[in-house]
Amino acid sequence: MERLGNWYFLENSAIDLLLFGFIVLLGLILRRFFSNTFSKIILRFFPHEFLSIPDGIQLLRKPFELLVFWIFLYLASQNIHIPNAWHWVPIENFGIRFLVSKGFETALILNITWIIIRLMKVGILVAQEKWQGVEQKSKQQFIPFLNDLSLVFIIAGAGFVLLGRIFEVDVVALITGLGLGGLALALAARETLENLFASFTIFLDLPFVVGDSIQVGQITGDIEKIGFRSTKLRGVDGNLIVIPNRLLTSQSLENLSERDYRRAKFNLTCDLQTSNAQIEAAIVAITNGIKTHKFCTQKDPKVVFEGFGPYSLDISVMFFVATKDLSVYQQTKQEINLQILAILQQENIKLASSVSA
Repeated sequence: MERLGNWYFLENSAIDLLLFGFIVLLGLILRRFFSNTFSKIILRFFPHEFLSIPDGIQLLRKPFELLVFWIFLYLASQNIHIPNAWHWVPIENFGIRFLVSKGFETALILNITWIIIRLMKVGILVAQEKWQGVEQKSKQQFIPFLNDLSLVFIIAGAGFVLLGRIFEVDVVALITGLGLGGLALALAARETLENLFASFTIFLDLPFVVGDSIQVGQITGDIEKIGFRSTKLRGVDGNLIVIPNRLLTSQSLENLSERDYRRAKFNLTCDLQTSNAQIEAAIVAITNGIKTHKFCTQKDPKVVFEGFGPYSLDISVMFFVATKDLSVYQQTKQEINLQILAILQQENIKLASSVSA
């Protein structure tokens, strides 16, 4: 030990260098242990029925391991001395030591930010498991929005900490200046702010949720994601439609998924030579045929002699299909149309023309 204490390299004794290496090596060895321990302690505050401990540890392991490494590296560096021959200026003045110190603080801030983001991810994972099921659809759509909103606040907070701690910026004065310049910013980003406020309106009012089928103007599609600026729809032909949120809250919107029935209405334009008995028989047969269909039993159809057209005798047919699914509705409508066609052929009724609505 005495010989090691008398051996120096760059003005650091062998004992100091060995202690530095030992502490760094110890940190590399124990970082997994400390990471798992810290993770388990934190995960106790989350409900275990919605999150397994291994999944939570897997999310938190890497950022905690890196934090443990930085701590052990800092402790190890306390035993190392900068050679006077290098003429490094004190850490308070701008120089290499100042840059190394600021770099280390930046790494710590970013590491802690990473941990906070992973903790937020754990909370999102718990929410996803807790809000499963169709009855929780309104809460499920809030998860992506909450994830994006949390990331914005976390990153913005980390940015202010970096500005105040690393670059020694007066954060309070900066925020005040941003407040004074807020009017100009609002005018420059008016549409962006309108879309942002519209997104909050959508989440509070809940005119639709993810998975619903809506119609806005001439656009129809299924909701895939509601974001800060826009909402993404998947059209009936598979194309992706992006609509700014402000347009969804400033015009009439039809939520097709909220209706319990889909209505079908059209006219049968019978030939002018059709007799009274034929029309009455057709009306009764069509009404009874629609009532017997499994998707049309809950609401009575309306089949009436509509009136006299220029070249036809019109029978109005209106029925309701108890489904929200467009494909089921179309299949039901086809089956009933074929049934009506068979009734017309059975009653020897000829169509003058066909107008569908």
